[in-house]
Amino acid sequence: MSSDDEDDAMEASARLPDGEPASAEAHGAELGDEEALLRSLGGIVSRVDRMERRVDELDRFFASKKSLGGSGRKPVSKGKGRKVGIKFRDAEVDAEFMDVEVNDAAPSKRMQEIMRRFGEIFRQILKHQWAGPFMDPVDVEGLQLHDYYKIIKKPMDFNTIKNRMEAKNGSGYKNVREIYADVRLVFTNAMTYNGEKNEYHVMAKALLGRLEDKWLDLLPMVLEEERRQEEAQTQAKINRQIAQEAVMMKMAKDTNDELTKLNLLLEELRETVVHKCRKMSAEDKRQLSKGLCHLSLEDIFKALEIVAKKDSSLHSNLEVVDLDLDKQSESTLWKLRSLLREAMEHNKKIRDSPNELGENTKHKNLPREVLQLNSSIVYVCT
Repeated sequence: MSSDDEDDAMEASARLPDGEPASAEAHGAELGDEEALLRSLGGIVSRVDRMERRVDELDRFFASKKSLGGSGRKPVSKGKGRKVGIKFRDAEVDAEFMDVEVNDAAPSKRMQEIMRRFGEIFRQILKHQWAGPFMDPVDVEGLQLHDYYKIIKKPMDFNTIKNRMEAKNGSGYKNVREIYADVRLVFTNAMTYNGEKNEYHVMAKALLGRLEDKWLDLLPMVLEEERRQEEAQTQAKINRQIAQEAVMMKMAKDTNDELTKLNLLLEELRETVVHKCRKMSAEDKRQLSKGLCHLSLEDIFKALEIVAKKDSSLHSNLEVVDLDLDKQSESTLWKLRSLLREAMEHNKKIRDSPNELGENTKHKNLPREVLQLNSSIVYVCT
């Protein structure tokens, strides 16, 4: 058989008849089935869009993590601390947390104790005979100190400090250094505005000396607590990273499971569509088997792969493969027909453009398998 005859045979087998027109009732049923299929497809498309956004988010997260060279965290010891549920993007995971203070808005118990001790130092200063001039804000207008605010950028006084130390609305001091800085500011403001021989300068310098001595006694405790707080904040950051990574890993697993389910739904939908299609007649199968005989070696192996997906007993590595089209599912038959049509279109391109693949070699010069026909049974000889 010439190559032109082979092309004609393939083209004839690919143009299977479409069958008789459906009745009005059948047409209505087909429309109902079509609407149901469209609804199913719309639901799948919506889920695919959601999965796509989730995959993009995962890509960004792991790409940023990779660009930073990993999280750089140390693993949290098992069996220590307490488990805390962390919510992240509507997901909840359990993460191991050390028994540390993670609320930066409130001082720890140890810092509260240090602040209490500093409060005693502050009250001793308030009882000093020279504390009076520093109790209230400077009366700038009454004393006509027109240049005061040009020299002093942040005025401070003892009563302002005392009120903030006693505040219960969250506006109070968070650590002892804040209190120490404000008490010290009262004295440095007086020393800055008044000359060295001024009585307010002298009183402020003397009280500042007392404050510094007491502060040096308290400083070791302050430094130790600051070290602990820094470690606590570092641990809290690591814990947040652990929780975030755990959530993202769970999201990745859930996304993978969802994609697997979507693939199954798509396969079921495809099977449903194929099932609704017209079944191939004996003549259709005869034309199909005739066309398969003229496929190239590469396309024949593609055909065998299509059949093998539904027929696990098929072994393409045998010398002779019996392919009975009557035993194949409708989906397999229509896939084979689609393959045949693609091969026909490919051969037509080669025939119309011979210079693209050499001197019009077509597939007649390619290695061929010998196929023997017997009704609708195709014998593939390798």
